[in-house]
Amino acid sequence: MQPQQLSSFFELCHLAERLKSELRHSWLASGRQESVAEHCWRLSLMLILIEPHLQKSIELSKVLKMAIIHDLVEAIVGDTPVFEIDQAGALVKAEKEQQAIEKIREILSNSVGDEIYAYWQEFELAESYEAKLVYAFDKLECKCQHLEADLSTWNDKEKACSFDWQDALYDFDPAVLQVRDYLLSQSQEKVKKEVESVG
Repeated sequence: MQPQQLSSFFELCHLAERLKSELRHSWLASGRQESVAEHCWRLSLMLILIEPHLQKSIELSKVLKMAIIHDLVEAIVGDTPVFEIDQAGALVKAEKEQQAIEKIREILSNSVGDEIYAYWQEFELAESYEAKLVYAFDKLECKCQHLEADLSTWNDKEKACSFDWQDALYDFDPAVLQVRDYLLSQSQEKVKKEVESVG
């Protein structure tokens, strides 16, 4: 590795370190907020665990790369909960994230930078089977984390969403849909118990 390559390597590593302290809306069972890095780690684990059960064969290394870098732009732009974004805000967010992934590609300015850029774009489009899989489990990991958190950390939108999870995100593979159905039933049961205890 040339000195400039080594410098770029660590520039990106230092940038990515921000994800260890960039907090998401989700709370852990222990009572503290989750970091983006923690979310990406368990998303990757879930993809390893589901891989043998999928109807279609996947290139696991590609899927894991996509999972690890899908939120890398948040080291620059930060994390914004989806329920806080309106249509106009979504366009601004998309533009800022596009600029961030281009900056990340520039830091590396080599084939690895191009690969990271390509995988991030593929994830955002969510058209390939692998991208659909990572996109679906990105949502499912979040739902799993909500389920593990104390119900007092859920806002009203999250409680309402516990009864309506879009089939279109998950029905491309029976195993993915099975995971969705399990988490959905657990989420509904958690909200139902709270309603019963209050009533």
